[in-house]
Amino acid sequence: MDSTSSPKARKKSKKPSPEVKFHLDLTNCSRKKDLLSAITLYDSAVSEKFKFNQQHFNTLLYLCSTEISDPLLKESAVSFGFRVYNHLQSVGVIPNEATITAVARLAAAKGDGDCAFELVKNIDKYKVTPRLRTYDPALLYFCENLEVEKAYEVEQHMDSAEVVLEEPQISALLKASSERGKGDRVYEYLHKLRRSVKCVSESTAKAIEDWFCSENASDIGELSLDVGLIREAVLSNGGGWHGKGWIGKGNWRVKRTNVDSSGKCCCCAEQLASVDISCAEAESFAQSLAALAIERETQTNFRSFQEWLELHNDCDAIIDGANIGLYQQNFADSGFNLPQVEAVVNELCKMSGGKWPLIFWHNKRTRALLDNSSQRRLVEEWINNDVLYTTPVGSNDDWYWLYAAVKLKCLLVTNDEMRDHIFELLKNDLFLRWKEKHQIRYTFVKGQLGFEMPPLYSVVIQESETGSWHVPIAGNDSESERTWLCVTRPGASAASSKLVNVGTSENVEARGSCAPMSVSSYNDAAIARKRKERPS
Repeated sequence: MDSTSSPKARKKSKKPSPEVKFHLDLTNCSRKKDLLSAITLYDSAVSEKFKFNQQHFNTLLYLCSTEISDPLLKESAVSFGFRVYNHLQSVGVIPNEATITAVARLAAAKGDGDCAFELVKNIDKYKVTPRLRTYDPALLYFCENLEVEKAYEVEQHMDSAEVVLEEPQISALLKASSERGKGDRVYEYLHKLRRSVKCVSESTAKAIEDWFCSENASDIGELSLDVGLIREAVLSNGGGWHGKGWIGKGNWRVKRTNVDSSGKCCCCAEQLASVDISCAEAESFAQSLAALAIERETQTNFRSFQEWLELHNDCDAIIDGANIGLYQQNFADSGFNLPQVEAVVNELCKMSGGKWPLIFWHNKRTRALLDNSSQRRLVEEWINNDVLYTTPVGSNDDWYWLYAAVKLKCLLVTNDEMRDHIFELLKNDLFLRWKEKHQIRYTFVKGQLGFEMPPLYSVVIQESETGSWHVPIAGNDSESERTWLCVTRPGASAASSKLVNVGTSENVEARGSCAPMSVSSYNDAAIARKRKERPS
């Protein structure tokens, strides 16, 4: 019997269909980045009246858009890419975001930024949502060619589409604005960088240096500003920036330097700020927390707690009592370690000049402790001093201590990493910035309490009251070795001495301050206490 006639052999020798073969060959060209073979494959398929689908067109367009960086292939890639796109339109295939992005790249590559922008402006007719990469070709083309007004128009369109700029795009806009002498725009983009990244890349740092060393930068700035407004803005913003415009006149001095462990610039000796969220952000955060808590807790319980907190708002620190009492209690016969909570309370009282913190835990914890004669006195002392809040049955105490810390702008003592389902609802940049500024972590080593305080200064672009700037540059693992741009000018100091003082600092604080007790005050107290306890 002839083995080749068996069903198995016939199946094995069967050739793939033309559609499957085309798909495999095209995928192979894409993987190898072989544009010339892809063109030949395409032409052959067209001559055979092959029916292309969206994936085929996108693969060809993507291959063209990746080859425009090769000077030898750029012209062929652009020409062939538009031939493919015209074919797609002629057969009625609906483009998607990947299609538009690839064609926009080809348009920019052939020097037609307007076409690249038109593609993204018309994307909504295909019911497609643009992404950052969709805008990139037009935006970067206009920036590179210093067509800044068109670049600003692209940025405005991105904003209307709720597409957020990232560092490369902001840096490109800053650089183009700098070269065109658009000082107000440069100022705006410096602040967008401050909000977007902690540390800037080397290329962004160079663009910032170039601006401050330019003649245009030396000519821009104000000599007469309201010191009250500047300081009030800094306080209201959470520290580290005012946003009121360039201060001073004259040449800037730009140096690369380091910042010491206390946050002092090694070049100009300015103390950098520990930057908090703004007053408006803090209030919005508190309101969103309350709304989430009321939605998930018994409404009357949480509203009663909010009323209680209004009457007990004179504190600088909140204690997650359950987290501290249960710390390292994972051994046999372990329980709730009240002395650990007491140690934290006492230390915070010493550090804040005798002011009580607020302690939170569940009410079942209170009942159990009051039933213990050796622990009753301490718990009763806290109850009598109105510094212990016990959350009701069925409640999650996390909502309560977190809301209190945010609402009262307090420091929060807990080792809770805030990663469970409750905090997943808050996972955004605002929450993470708040945690960095407000959370105190702790340890107990052989019964001795240690605090890990929030940082004394924030590694982020900072703008001072006197108009100087400090810009951290990415690339160093160690903060002590991190390079910063220190940007100052004598004209800024002169301007600060001429600022119109419309009120005392006390009046300014009364109008605008939303800051908690400063982290540095707690740190200074902790450092002084450690020095005192060191053996001589």
